[in-house]
Amino acid sequence: MLDDFLVRAALAGIGLSIATGPLGSFVVWRRMAYFGDATAHAAILGVALALLMSLPIWLGTLVIAFAMALAVSWMSSRGQSPDTGLGVLSYSALSAGLVAISFAPGVRVDLSAFLFGDILAVTRSDLVLVWGGGVAIAALIVWRWSRLLLSTLSPDLAAASGINPTREGLVLTLSLAVVVAVSLKVVGALLISAMLIIPAAAARQVAMSPVVMALTAIVIGWIATLGGLWGSLWYDTPAGPSMIVAAALIYLALTIYSAIRRN
Repeated sequence: MLDDFLVRAALAGIGLSIATGPLGSFVVWRRMAYFGDATAHAAILGVALALLMSLPIWLGTLVIAFAMALAVSWMSSRGQSPDTGLGVLSYSALSAGLVAISFAPGVRVDLSAFLFGDILAVTRSDLVLVWGGGVAIAALIVWRWSRLLLSTLSPDLAAASGINPTREGLVLTLSLAVVVAVSLKVVGALLISAMLIIPAAAARQVAMSPVVMALTAIVIGWIATLGGLWGSLWYDTPAGPSMIVAAALIYLALTIYSAIRRN
């Protein structure tokens, strides 16, 4: 069954959604969308370093994503607004990565595959990486759910309860770094944040509790994956962007439904 590239693509998207659903919910609640963009852009520098040092692509992107997460955590702990710093780090790392790739000896690189993903080219080893990372992140969020949620809703109350909000924020940023590393081949650096934010934002329109929102975001990610792949096959469009378009259509439909229900 895994010899069918469409089946592998569907499994990759489903495995990724297991992590992006709950993690994307925290990204929406904490307004971390800009950090997701910055980490994804910086992942291109990780690709360049991996090519130059003959390392696995996922390892290079993971190292750079971790570095970005730690830099943001350090800026936040010093009371600095991370927006400007993120902008500098994001575009500097993206540009440096694009330049560095040109110095990779004897390597012909299709940058569009890293920028927009190439889910139809997912291999069995990629599936192991995506599912391993997705399940690990989902398990981590389930394990620390109450701590993460309380730190998100009320940092002061979390601190009074003996929870370190800074540490929980670092857990989320490092988790986001892992998701970026394992999803680069699936949806690409420019679309990772969309896969995190759009299903979670759509789920927010109809969910009545944080748990329901996280679970609904997972289901929406699954539907967007399958719908996007179907649309890509039927209309001969790029698979990764088609998945994001499917998620956006679901968001639009649920937003209209929510508005009608309120009225």
